[in-house]
Amino acid sequence: MKNKILKTKAQRRKECPIYSGCLMYFPDAIRAVAELSFVANEQHNPGTKMHWDRAKSGDELDALARHLMDAGSFDDDGQRHSAKVAWRALASLQKEIELDRLKK
Repeated sequence: MKNKILKTKAQRRKECPIYSGCLMYFPDAIRAVAELSFVANEQHNPGTKMHWDRAKSGDELDALARHLMDAGSFDDDGQRHSAKVAWRALASLQKEIELDRLKK
């Protein structure tokens, strides 16, 4: 594999196929997580533009584990526990990547 430094931006973009390598693999799952984001925003930030209020919850891995215990069923708000697992996993990964960026 070529050294990343020598690759062009276009080459690097092609190696990160967001649409064909993620969205098209999991369209229903991505839709469920997006719907969950909307429902959660209405619950925790009613009447505001969609946003992730990171001050409201920071225990992604504990929450992920709690929802994982009920995977395959629906929570009281009508959303799948598995969608909440996916949302929490994405939140944890996002924070991990951001933290790594700060270390560089």
